[in-house]
Amino acid sequence: MKKEPTTQEYADQVKQMTPKFSSFTNCWHAFVSGGAICLLGEIIHQVTVRQFHMSQENALITVSVSLILLSVLLTGLQWFAPLAKWCGAGTLVPITGFANSVASPAIEYQSEGQVFGIGVKIFTIAGPVILYGIFSSWIVGFIYWLCKCAGWL
Repeated sequence: MKKEPTTQEYADQVKQMTPKFSSFTNCWHAFVSGGAICLLGEIIHQVTVRQFHMSQENALITVSVSLILLSVLLTGLQWFAPLAKWCGAGTLVPITGFANSVASPAIEYQSEGQVFGIGVKIFTIAGPVILYGIFSSWIVGFIYWLCKCAGWL
């Protein structure tokens, strides 16, 4: 008969199995990778404005679409996950992380078909972000409107 581990033994096992990390290293990786994404976006912006003579608005749209496309391509090639593991929040917080969160389930569940695979699972990760993002912006907008009506702003 196998003996159940005590609370202390279990805590020791958890401590032994928990990966070690450095907050400074994680923050540095996020800073560098997030900065690199911003630098790439700025390069795309400058090239589209100066070389292709786009308006500022169209250049900014081009930056967003380019970063989304790059993120989806990296996700499809299965390079985004290892990159995100090293970069941490540097790749997950910007628009690149959002694009990855939509593309990953679509790729993962494509074998289940267009409707029941991709159609059902595509927003499993991004759906709550969209829902609560829209809902919280509505609440903030409503509070702003009330403050304007009351003459506080």
